[in-house]
Amino acid sequence: MPATLDDVLRALSTVVSPDSGKDILRLNLVKGLTVEDGRAAFTVLLKEAPASFADAVAERCREAIRRETRADMQVDVVVEREMIALDMHDGGSAKSVQPAGVVNFVAVASGKGGVGKSTVAVNLAGALRRKGYDVGLVDADIYGPSIPLMFGAADEKPRVDARRKIVPLERHGVKLLSMGMMVDPEKAVIWRGPMVTNAIRQFLGECDWGALDYLILDLPPGTGDIQLTIVQSLALTGAVVVSTPQPVALADARKGVAMFRNVRAPVLGLVENMAWFSPPDRPEKKYYIFGQGGAAALSKELDVPLLAALPIRERLRVSGDEGTPIVFAEPEGALANLFGALADRVAREVTVRNATQPATQKVEILHTGSTRA
Repeated sequence: MPATLDDVLRALSTVVSPDSGKDILRLNLVKGLTVEDGRAAFTVLLKEAPASFADAVAERCREAIRRETRADMQVDVVVEREMIALDMHDGGSAKSVQPAGVVNFVAVASGKGGVGKSTVAVNLAGALRRKGYDVGLVDADIYGPSIPLMFGAADEKPRVDARRKIVPLERHGVKLLSMGMMVDPEKAVIWRGPMVTNAIRQFLGECDWGALDYLILDLPPGTGDIQLTIVQSLALTGAVVVSTPQPVALADARKGVAMFRNVRAPVLGLVENMAWFSPPDRPEKKYYIFGQGGAAALSKELDVPLLAALPIRERLRVSGDEGTPIVFAEPEGALANLFGALADRVAREVTVRNATQPATQKVEILHTGSTRA
């Protein structure tokens, strides 16, 4: 049988850059990948790499594809050097709020509140970390931050280093930043839009995130100022939209997908949360409290993947309230396995998107209903 796209991606994941110890897919160096009619073609876009690796990477890719696919494929590889461009939207200044060391920016969003979006974001970040990725998590819900509580960091504050950069807290190997770490938890944040925008830009551009494979952005519900600030400030790799199965939630999830598409941000897929309930004494029995199959139907309608269906479990809620995400509290449990599978799906969608599609551009909002990338 001819080699598939997944076969080629699996082969390329064995080609490792010696300076970072990470493979070229994880570093987002493979661009324009096509696999068809017994031929694979792509570009390796090098950033900073030893000259010896730059000279050898094309042949290493060819060898890996032939070895891993066991197919007599034609492999066309072009090696290029990345050019550093200035951000001309800011008077030609090279300063940007996009952290240079972060490879992928993944937003976790929902059309409405109460669907468990933060629970999904927290455990997705944790599951990615447990799989060996370098991960950060930004709580972009300025008015209702929940990440500090769910990671057991409600009583700690990040520090500022000698370069006046915010140093994020770290729990279970995940770097964390939230407005809930900055203000008195007993007080409400009563800010207008421009103040919120400045806070989000600080979280991104004035924080020492270091080298990360993924920065997960836990967005507030809806399609307002914070969402627009994110797509204007970052070249989002993609968005994960969380919903519950009932029509009222799905209607808002549809709007969330439409918003990201309107600003040309890729939607990696949907997550159906609270999909069913199983009594502890009858785990084989499923009760579809909020309806059945709603997100699956919406994924087909909108032509986006259904990344996961997650059940209602008391233990999942309790672990978040106690400050230890379920993927760390019960790493071998059924829920951790479900979030692990979600992390695998997200990582695959990100890899395919990065390798085969043009890079996302930051968006300039011209006026209501119009965007420019």
